[in-house]
Amino acid sequence: MTHQDPTSSGTETEAVDAPVVVAIDGPAGSGKSSVSKAVAKRLGYRYLDTGAWYRALALHTLETGVDPEDAAAVVTSLEDFGAAYTVSLDPEVQAFSLNGHDVTEEIRGPRVTAVVSAIARVPEVRSWINRTFRSLIAGVDRAGIVVEGRDITTVVAPDAQARILLTASEEARMARRSAEFESHPAGDVAEQLQRRDRADSRVVDFMNAADGVTTVDSTHIDFDETVDAVVRVTESLTARNSHGSR
Repeated sequence: MTHQDPTSSGTETEAVDAPVVVAIDGPAGSGKSSVSKAVAKRLGYRYLDTGAWYRALALHTLETGVDPEDAAAVVTSLEDFGAAYTVSLDPEVQAFSLNGHDVTEEIRGPRVTAVVSAIARVPEVRSWINRTFRSLIAGVDRAGIVVEGRDITTVVAPDAQARILLTASEEARMARRSAEFESHPAGDVAEQLQRRDRADSRVVDFMNAADGVTTVDSTHIDFDETVDAVVRVTESLTARNSHGSR
């Protein structure tokens, strides 16, 4: 695994010892990725899309002939995947590659979507990837990082200064996913979203905020309003935790 920052240079300021960590959780279609990226840009933070890791691993298994349903084989492939996968943490330059090939678009395709939940359910896979996430968070070279994905607020970064559950009604999430994939029939999009929710709910409760996690419900607000709400919550929680640690 390699973390690349295409905008970094030798003159960049030295690493921050304790970056602010903003952990954002939520169900499929809640806008986690787009909102989190916008929040990171607004605050000048790094951005870690954790779901992309599971998707990239799913693509890696497909490309190398590993059966995504064979948990043992997937676990065995993790070392090779770690050496092959490259990711940028810059919210302005989101790019993912496997073995030097850009897969930023490919990991979002239906071929990967169809198998990613099976891979994400494997406990050893989650443990390995979560350790990698924590390592990336600890090595952040800016004032903070926004980390989004399932179980981020409870398992990966339970000590984050700001922990947020971004949610919306099922109807709103379906409408947003349908708009995202205009070429797909609405029924197919709805079925896929419901299938993802069912599969992922076997691993983690992503609909209810854990203790200490603040809920932001975007059902009745638009994208910009949602970003504003998350930024306000982040700044409030960060300030509160900063004062409390003195």
